Amino acid sequence: MERYEKYKDSGIEWIGEIPEDWVERRLKYLFRWEKGSNAASYTNEYVNSNKGDFPVYSGQTENKGILGFISTYDYDFDEEVLLATTVGAKAMNIKKVIGKFSLSQNCALIIPKDNKSSTLYFFYYLQRLFAYEKSMISLIMQPSLRFEDLNQYTAYCLPIKTQTAIANYLDRKTAEIDKLIAQKERLIELYEEEKSAIINQTVTRGIDPDVRLKDSGIEWLGEIPEGWEVRRLRYVGNCQNGVSKGADYFGSGFPFLSYSDVYKNLVLPQNVEGLAESTEIDQANYSVIKGDIFFTRTSETIEEIGIASTCLVTINNAIFSGFLIRFRPFSGILFEGFSKYYFRSQLHRLFFVKEMNLVTRASLSQELLKRLPVFLPPIHEQKMIAIYLDQETSTINAKIAKTKKIITLQKEYRTALISEVVTGKVKVPEDTIS
Repeated sequence: MERYEKYKDSGIEWIGEIPEDWVERRLKYLFRWEKGSNAASYTNEYVNSNKGDFPVYSGQTENKGILGFISTYDYDFDEEVLLATTVGAKAMNIKKVIGKFSLSQNCALIIPKDNKSSTLYFFYYLQRLFAYEKSMISLIMQPSLRFEDLNQYTAYCLPIKTQTAIANYLDRKTAEIDKLIAQKERLIELYEEEKSAIINQTVTRGIDPDVRLKDSGIEWLGEIPEGWEVRRLRYVGNCQNGVSKGADYFGSGFPFLSYSDVYKNLVLPQNVEGLAESTEIDQANYSVIKGDIFFTRTSETIEEIGIASTCLVTINNAIFSGFLIRFRPFSGILFEGFSKYYFRSQLHRLFFVKEMNLVTRASLSQELLKRLPVFLPPIHEQKMIAIYLDQETSTINAKIAKTKKIITLQKEYRTALISEVVTGKVKVPEDTIS
């Protein structure tokens, strides 16, 4: 792309050189900041009732930042304005809003003081500014940035016509990039659905398409291969709840398997991050050995209950969380390579959702888990299924990894493009200025 004729040093590390005719100004001379309300009417309890037509924006990232809908509004804009959320502090979220709406207390409007500043240009400029500030913050620190601090940041005055051209150009280019990213994200969803379908089909029917079937004896399970058994989990192994201790017990010591370790992984990580001051007795009672299957036991929603992860390698001296149930199969009944797919499949989740009572929190009891019907192919067939699924899922996972890499590169390109344009490293095409 074309560059401007002459440049000068901005004196700011992340900006570098800027076009010679761009004039430095502090944000306080260009914008005013208006914080959202702390009114009781904007509490979650009221807003979540969704009694109204007007959105209340908050710092959340879900649902386009909309906390809910109410029957009144505080703002009415015919043209887009900028909304900043203080969630993440210096890593602030900036979005464009228009129409009638209200704000929660962790949001603020960024409103130009005159007609010489384009909100849409600064939408991109502030994105780049806050991205830089985020990179300067230690991960162990709690970021903090007041709106008074924002006033001290530097921006650049350039003709409103140029600001508009830059905004229009970036709107178009980022929309193209975002469309490509969305397509790739949808492709990943399709890959995940394909993988899930293959796993569910294989752990319930095996790998022989011509296998003879028989009635499982359980209505919602349907038919199973002729050589397979169905047993309740209580007859396949033993269950054990995890350790429950006070806060002083955790943070140092020996390996501690957490709820997150199970929820996020098909197979338990060999090196867990958690630590606990466990004794030899604790380590004997709450051990984590090869072949163990761990289930998430309690959560806010049923969807997060009964998620399983299998241990393929013994974790020495480890114990596990009280938010988990350990299932330890009897010897010779389950092959761990089969278990990791079978218990992570959607099959047994139908049983949990059907049988579970949800009060204030969803909770999986040992008794309910022990009643779970389990398909048991012969061990040699379990091993064949495990090999087959390892191959099939490996192929799909490679496609997913490749697609994620493309998404990462697209996002990096998007960030670089915004940075280059808003700081004048490149000049937008003349046709976007007219």
